[in-house]
Amino acid sequence: MPVPLTSAPAAAPLSWSELDALLPAGPDGRALRIHGPTNAQAELRLFGRSEAEVRVTLYRDNHAWCPYCQKVWLWLEEQRIPYRVRKVTMHCYGEKEDWYRRLVPSGMLPALELDGRLITESDLILHSLEGAFGPLGRALDDPEVFALRQLERRLFRAWCQWLCYAGPLGPAGTDPFAEPAARHFTRMAELVEQALEALPGPWFLEGFSSADVVFVPYLERMNASLAYYKGYGLRQRHPAIDRWFSALEQRSTYLGTQGDFHTHAHDLPPQMGCCLASGSPVQRAAAAAIDGGPWPSADPALLETRQPEPAGAAFEALARVLRHRQRLLALNPEAGGSGGPRLELALRAALTTLVGEAPCRPPAGTAAGLRYLRDRISVPRDMSLHAARRLRQALETTAALDGLALGPEIPSRHRRDQDPTPFRAARIASLSS
Repeated sequence: MPVPLTSAPAAAPLSWSELDALLPAGPDGRALRIHGPTNAQAELRLFGRSEAEVRVTLYRDNHAWCPYCQKVWLWLEEQRIPYRVRKVTMHCYGEKEDWYRRLVPSGMLPALELDGRLITESDLILHSLEGAFGPLGRALDDPEVFALRQLERRLFRAWCQWLCYAGPLGPAGTDPFAEPAARHFTRMAELVEQALEALPGPWFLEGFSSADVVFVPYLERMNASLAYYKGYGLRQRHPAIDRWFSALEQRSTYLGTQGDFHTHAHDLPPQMGCCLASGSPVQRAAAAAIDGGPWPSADPALLETRQPEPAGAAFEALARVLRHRQRLLALNPEAGGSGGPRLELALRAALTTLVGEAPCRPPAGTAAGLRYLRDRISVPRDMSLHAARRLRQALETTAALDGLALGPEIPSRHRRDQDPTPFRAARIASLSS
């Protein structure tokens, strides 16, 4: 539950033009998306090469959340294979595009075109990419890699069993990690640790390889979901897995695809069918910290990343909000009627706090609208993990000056509140103008 601030120095929020003037000059944004570090906004990746060399088109989700898309996306980035991106709406977030249904009648994601040939199912895609461009480290069919892929599936099944079928605890005082599903998951995680400890480095094999790429999507989601729904610190309890994550966080390719705890915890339930919270005091405190901050949490069980905040995280968040501010305000359910101008002023107050000015008290009655926006920042779709932390904290600090009001609950049966259609339509309009 957010805690209201009792007092704060009076300060006037910066204007939109003043906020815009704070953005540092930098390289052309489109060129950076195409040739620079891994990012969720790119629709073409060239790695300094010619567009004529592109042989691959990746069809992945608009939301940059799909775990199977992340696996192929990360492989392409690691291998620096030039590729185009066409973004498709996952059913969870909105209606799937007709053009994609015609191309892939099942609607399955990801899909990939390689030299004009369409391939679906992530493992088949990776096999095809290996055949065309060579393996990342060792081949997927290498006996050791194959054994690790089987281990990942066993860990995945243990996670699903605990997350989706092991419900609330029994009598007070019950050990939340003693139930059979929790013990089984812990045993499987220990097997993963043993595999990581077999060689001196942080990776599953002698160097970063497809074996690591295979583990990335679901270990990332396990780390988030078990913290939120079970109060279980995966990195805290399994040091070898923590070392593996820490090594991943040194790779810009991974950072560009990495989600955060809040995004995963709230996007998983409609994808999985449900996620069952244990209800223990530890779990409730963890969920409250992930939802209400502060970000980052001081709780070692809630370790998202060991990477220090890079310079410019606040300005990354500011740039993303300024680009989309009109649509963000228009879509906010608290902005109806006379609430629109007040919420616009409240958002400027939060952005003023974001860039390091004194906190600004927002207009009365705007806390719910600010928290609605706070709860719908998506990583990495909208911005990187550290930028999202900065923005969430600024929105919460500002909202707390107005009280405890919360926006509409995050839905758990779908995420149609994240429908990308208005943003996609605006992007197309800007390209054609």
